[in-house]
Amino acid sequence: MLKCKLIALLSLTALLLTGVFFTAFGTACAADASLSFFEPLKARLAADGFSPDRIARLYGDSRAAFDTRSVSLFFVHSEARLNYDQFTTTESVDRARAYLQAHEKALAQAEQTYGVGPEVITAIILVETQLGTMTGGSNVFNALSTMAALTDSGAREALWKAIPKDRRFSRKEFDKKANKKSRWAYDELKALIRYTARENMDPGAIAGSYAGAMGISQFMPSNALRLAIDGNDDGRIDLFVHEDAIASVANYLRHHGWSAGIGSKKAYRVILRYNYSSYYAKTILKIAKKLKSG
Repeated sequence: MLKCKLIALLSLTALLLTGVFFTAFGTACAADASLSFFEPLKARLAADGFSPDRIARLYGDSRAAFDTRSVSLFFVHSEARLNYDQFTTTESVDRARAYLQAHEKALAQAEQTYGVGPEVITAIILVETQLGTMTGGSNVFNALSTMAALTDSGAREALWKAIPKDRRFSRKEFDKKANKKSRWAYDELKALIRYTARENMDPGAIAGSYAGAMGISQFMPSNALRLAIDGNDDGRIDLFVHEDAIASVANYLRHHGWSAGIGSKKAYRVILRYNYSSYYAKTILKIAKKLKSG
């Protein structure tokens, strides 16, 4: 905010400048103001044992931003609007078959180790990221930080105003969801910082979904931290690498109850742990069946 005050003082001597100057001034100050929403969050992270110096570097990075664009989508999203039928078309299934062939070795290894068939793994990767070609364009660190910061009334108000009026929940519903999701996002943010430190990654460089899911497998950071696997044995877990994503999907499903020869009813219940949507789980099983049939 000091920068804004200095610019404001200078502007008093520059009244003959064009409106461009004042637009830039307003933009810079708005950015400073939005970043201030992270101050309570930074204090919480430090209190929870994270290095204050590291936290200062993360939020002092030029890429750090209060991301209302991404997080507002989280508050208007409706699962019913997603068209999963697009993944069961002949064209989509043919692309999935090509993926089975291209990654045959990694898929076979995952089946041998975790008991999960290659068709199910491929179906999940098809639906999650179009076989790794669409992993999301939101900055995961910013999205989770913004959501976690919603405990602050100013941050919450800024997000509320960013949501199109015709797509808003009621304010009561919004506040209720913001309370719940801010707690969830804070845990995911901590997991992201720990995961990226462990794998020597730059958290500010990871792009993913507006909700914070990342990689070919679209794992949330807490799942990446606990269940992601180094599938290519290079000593590093990178969910943007197909071998790692394939092994991680298989390990996730096994962790939640998948086993070789699993029945269709139990398979459905396990897939719900990946995405709690009946439409999603039925689509995964439908794609897997098509792939098995050749």
